[in-house]
Amino acid sequence: SPRQSPWSPPPTMLRAVVAASCIAGCAAFTASPALFTTSAAPRATSAISGMRMQAKSKAIPFLSQPENLDGSMAGDVGFDPFGFSYFFDVKWMREAELKHGRICMLAATGCLVQEVVHLPGPAFSQKVALNAWASAPRGGMISILAAIGLIELISNRFALTATDMFANPNRVPGDLGFDPLSLGTNPANKARFELSEVTHGRAAMMGFSGMVHQMIVSKQAPIEQLMHFKAVDSTVFKLGGAAGNLGY
Repeated sequence: SPRQSPWSPPPTMLRAVVAASCIAGCAAFTASPALFTTSAAPRATSAISGMRMQAKSKAIPFLSQPENLDGSMAGDVGFDPFGFSYFFDVKWMREAELKHGRICMLAATGCLVQEVVHLPGPAFSQKVALNAWASAPRGGMISILAAIGLIELISNRFALTATDMFANPNRVPGDLGFDPLSLGTNPANKARFELSEVTHGRAAMMGFSGMVHQMIVSKQAPIEQLMHFKAVDSTVFKLGGAAGNLGY
């Protein structure tokens, strides 16, 4: 008898398999649902929205660009690895970033200046900023804290939370109208200084944090350690109670 040929699938089955393969290949390039969502509304499935969601973050190239960070703010490079922009108002977080950056720029400068410049009296003679904080009169520190809190309340018109701070849509994060040198009259200069402020503020937050930890570990002021470096005693600084052994 003639030898039978191997079984071959019907043409309709082949077409179905090819179509399924094409669909699976296309699905690999579509945007996946966001990890955090702020509403239950269905997302757009058009090709344009899918391409937008697939854009990569400039700060972290292997992560997708956060949807709420569109690059319109100075210094916005899509850095949001914990997804805070999905839960909180971006304007409110920018306000916090600018405010902490400004405080840390002053704090970092203060750590360096007070090492060589002091008010008269033994209570203000400490070179290490952490020791100076502890030796300063309590009444003076409380007065400074109360004055800062009052300025904060008045400048924000007592609207400090994420729900009411930007009730006015025209309010710009960090803009308190303070420009005594008229540096922001030119739009190009204003954009350049806004980027400089947020960049230097971020560096100051990291720098001030480093100064604090350096003073805890070495018990030296920043300039003193640069001029007269002292290695950390391994018998004192060790895991499990290091801060307590150092006296902080």
